[in-house]
Amino acid sequence: MSQQLFAIIEIGSNNTKTHIYENDNLIYENNTTIEFKKNYLNQNKISENDLNKLYSVIKKSLEYTENIHVYGCSIFRNIKKEELEEINTKLNYEFNVEIEVVSQEEEASLTALGCYNDVDYAGNICVFIGGGGSIELIFVNEGNIIDKKYYNFGVVDVTNKFVTLKNDVPECTFNEVYEHINELIGEFNIKADVLILAGGDHLYWYNNAKYKLNENTLYKHEKQKYMLTTEMSDKYDRDALVTSLDRIRQNSDNPMWFDGSRAMKVITNLISHKIDAKYIIPTKINMEDGLKNKLKKDSN
Repeated sequence: MSQQLFAIIEIGSNNTKTHIYENDNLIYENNTTIEFKKNYLNQNKISENDLNKLYSVIKKSLEYTENIHVYGCSIFRNIKKEELEEINTKLNYEFNVEIEVVSQEEEASLTALGCYNDVDYAGNICVFIGGGGSIELIFVNEGNIIDKKYYNFGVVDVTNKFVTLKNDVPECTFNEVYEHINELIGEFNIKADVLILAGGDHLYWYNNAKYKLNENTLYKHEKQKYMLTTEMSDKYDRDALVTSLDRIRQNSDNPMWFDGSRAMKVITNLISHKIDAKYIIPTKINMEDGLKNKLKKDSN
């Protein structure tokens, strides 16, 4: 990659994230809700309407640079080879780009690296990487990965099971959703004092819901400035299922993003208790943090 101006588009099951860099500087970022997995399950193929939304995302990136790298996660790992080839043929013809499908393991490793790299903390850390169609847990101790766990479900699956989670006030209870997710997660023994929430803009929830966050006093990291105690998280997460979601949507510039937000809060709450976490650190860190370093390294 000879140019120092480049775009990374990361396509998930529910959200498509764009980051454009000039040298080391982020000059543009955007998170667009495109419900690829939900509509794929309904139509048994990638929706043409969803592809049109993706085309708009690519066109916006082309306003900055032709050096665009598109990565498909989650649902794109499951579609037929022929369908992916057909999509890439059109993308190549229209925009001179193709979707590179990233494995669950590579997505997890790249995202986790952006969380624990340059972090000075002596205890166990669990990096939670959650999306619309999958969940990954990477356990780290002093920069070394000590365990990994992968799950093939995400917020879309939980929200499809409990559809009123998208309502202003849901008809299901926190405990009902919690027990369902508990059955999907199962048991494991490894513990961690710190749970880092990555793979999406977890700060977006807290900011729009107007929940207070504490300063991260465990270590210094530019993208991990805030934290909650587990007790704070328990209060906020349970409140999320009884408070008005419409009120929170009104505070945001992307109301559809909140369709999966309650499912995500219950999932992360469950994980925090499974690992006996004392502190929870919400971040905006995702796969592109690792990809950025990889692309820059490959260009040298």
